[in-house]
Amino acid sequence: MSEPILTIEGLSKVYKGGVRALDNVDLSIRKGEIFALLGPNGAGKTTLIGAVCGLVRPTTGRITAFGHDLAKDWRQARAQIGLVPQELSTDMFETVLRAVSYSRGLFGHAPDKARIEEILRSLSLWEKRDSQIRELSGGMKRRVLIAKALAHEPELLFLDEPTAGVDVELRKGMWEQISGLKERGVTIILTTHYIEEAEEMADRVGIIRGGQILMVDDKDAMMERLGTTEALIELAEAMSELPPEIAAFPVELRDGGRELCYRGGDGSGSGKAEVAALTMALTRAGIEYTGIDIHDSSLEDIFVSLLGSEDAPEEAA
Repeated sequence: MSEPILTIEGLSKVYKGGVRALDNVDLSIRKGEIFALLGPNGAGKTTLIGAVCGLVRPTTGRITAFGHDLAKDWRQARAQIGLVPQELSTDMFETVLRAVSYSRGLFGHAPDKARIEEILRSLSLWEKRDSQIRELSGGMKRRVLIAKALAHEPELLFLDEPTAGVDVELRKGMWEQISGLKERGVTIILTTHYIEEAEEMADRVGIIRGGQILMVDDKDAMMERLGTTEALIELAEAMSELPPEIAAFPVELRDGGRELCYRGGDGSGSGKAEVAALTMALTRAGIEYTGIDIHDSSLEDIFVSLLGSEDAPEEAA
């Protein structure tokens, strides 16, 4: 396994008035991965990004990026980090081409028309290069933010809610662009309200709440370890009690005894095998059923189970 390109140790941020936005956060990011940071509003996601990007001064802790201590060598480290902020804060009266070219110069890079053209074409912005940013759609404006972040060719890219306010079609187009960045070797840290987004793209997932990292794991390992299978079986006749051979399964009666709910297994598929065994046991016991609906846990289900439904994203796709 390669050395991490970003290491965060004991990071805390306490604002005036005692609000603790980050609380002793430890995190390391591997080169070339897509890391999704999930959490409810106010969990500390944007504060964490701001601390790494030099927009927020930590109260305590240490951040090391590309071998540089950000408290001492922030210029060298920051030159290799790109940020696509959540807010559309950009010069609306500037043209796309000038805005992106200017961002490259901010980090001391010499003008490179070919590179800027390549970035704009990759984001389907080349035809809009002479348009003022204020004339663009919301999705196009967000692409301009990505282009500006890529202009100085960062090795680590932060995407803070990159598809917020973007319709489903544009959102999927953005996923393709982010996957393309990974293929070119860019390491990506993504925050999102759309858990489907993390499930689609992330290699690893971190869950944050109240300024604390609750869990970090490979996405597939997390889903296998914490995932479950749920099956809802509609019974032909209502039951008041289950026979012992059925009650031995992780099941319960619902809806006045007309529905049998199974919940068990894990993300490896063992639950589906157990559901098959359950249906055969029902047949042997002479219990008829009229329908069955099987559902494997999604990353959103795991998120809700860890944080509680009150912290679930409002707009999870």
